[in-house]
Amino acid sequence: MIQLKNVNLSYGHTEILHNINLEISEKEIMVIIGPSGSGKSTLLRLIVGLLKPTSGEIFINGQEISKMTEDELNTVRLKMGMVFQYSALFDSMTVGENVAFGLREHTNLPEAEIIKQVRRKLRMVGLFGKENVVPGALSGGMKKRVSLARAIAVNPQILLYDEPTAGLDPIMSNKIDRLITSTRRNMGVTSVVVTHHMESAFHIADRIAMIYEGRIVEVDSAAEIKQSQNAIVQQFIHGLKSPREWVKKEVDEA
Repeated sequence: MIQLKNVNLSYGHTEILHNINLEISEKEIMVIIGPSGSGKSTLLRLIVGLLKPTSGEIFINGQEISKMTEDELNTVRLKMGMVFQYSALFDSMTVGENVAFGLREHTNLPEAEIIKQVRRKLRMVGLFGKENVVPGALSGGMKKRVSLARAIAVNPQILLYDEPTAGLDPIMSNKIDRLITSTRRNMGVTSVVVTHHMESAFHIADRIAMIYEGRIVEVDSAAEIKQSQNAIVQQFIHGLKSPREWVKKEVDEA
């Protein structure tokens, strides 16, 4: 469904991503982890076409998008939804208007069908009946759920999540995790999730890719990542100050 081949991205003389090669299968949940500033969110922006690589190719469902015009990209984006870190809701619109936004902008559905779709998607995220509430009256977790409802309103093939549990308490984080997995189950979407939250990553991921200093250092199943012999991976998973701490721990335990 998604393939990045030898992708590089630089701003002037500053290299952001280096030789990224990654394949994400249909209906897979791929979780991207890594330190702040390592290039995780930049990778999402490349996949959705908001950024173009300096070199390399990006394929979405078999179509190479890096050289597409904006109009061509918009056609591809109709099959993609994005859940932003800070929800990015329109404060001047109600919850229902936020969820309906993409349907009104990009489809010719009659208003009665749009309202029906909005109610259906809000029910899926546990917010049925909240159509007339304004975002300012919602908690952070509820805003994330509205953002997800908006993203799935157009029935996308791909969902991109940028730090979906950031700033949420453990109970709400767990609810968002369950929504990510149930959305894949119910809609068959391919999901790419950027997160710092390791408990969430291990809970939802089919595979995990770790980016470090703009490079992918390891890609594997959640179980294999937990057992990785890469000191950089273990440093991040366990929140250690340096890879040497993990190496020392392994030696001491041996």
